[in-house]
Amino acid sequence: MKLNPSFFMKASSFLLLLFLCFSCGSKKDVVYYQNIDNMTAQQNANSFEIKLQPDDLLMILVSADDPEVALPFNLKTYSTTTNNRLDIARGQETVQLYLIDQSGNIEFPVIGKLHVGGLTRTEVLKLLQDKISTYIKNPIINLRIMNFKISLQGEVNLPGTYPIASERVTLVEALSMAKDLTIYGRRDNILVIRETNGVKSYNRVDITKSDFINSPFYYLAQNDVVYVEPNQTRINSSAVGPNTSVIISAISILVSLSVLIFK
Repeated sequence: MKLNPSFFMKASSFLLLLFLCFSCGSKKDVVYYQNIDNMTAQQNANSFEIKLQPDDLLMILVSADDPEVALPFNLKTYSTTTNNRLDIARGQETVQLYLIDQSGNIEFPVIGKLHVGGLTRTEVLKLLQDKISTYIKNPIINLRIMNFKISLQGEVNLPGTYPIASERVTLVEALSMAKDLTIYGRRDNILVIRETNGVKSYNRVDITKSDFINSPFYYLAQNDVVYVEPNQTRINSSAVGPNTSVIISAISILVSLSVLIFK
């Protein structure tokens, strides 16, 4: 049977067009900070402060000119370790940490119960300063959240939960920790799940638009969950297979070779 070369040419052209449709992308879908040159920053970065929440684990250190008078405010605890060679249990001294309960309170030595939930770090430091100044002249107080973490899910290269050493992290920094979005991640509809005072909120951020820098979700809070949803290409490939473009390209080449052979 004699094969019609024009049939192969038409089929090849159709498959090539289909391949190009699958492979084409738009700049506006993948480029970050579009039109940033036309934007004026509105938010003062120094004004951002997270608020303490239940289950936050706080390290609070009090110091003074006379170290002895600060000792009652710095409780010590001991963790047990074992020397494998001698099999002797030894106590290692550590600083007492304070867990905020579901009512937003902590039990602080000498002072007693303190309500810190919903307050910023600056507000808690002022509260402690006022309380402790009754006992110590000019106390120096340091406060740090020890279990600050964020979670990244979806179309990022390294999803997971990341501990944060400081108390300030931006959405961009968080995505960088996860080695950025995959090419299949939607940059215009990133979901940030946040819990405030026991109430969860769900918020969308478009990082292709430069004005997201002024969004309340440019800075992340402790325990935020960031989800990057897949784009339509990824969704389609889940139904027909991730190698669709490669297969179409291979078929196109085979059809072209067939045309040359039977011409």
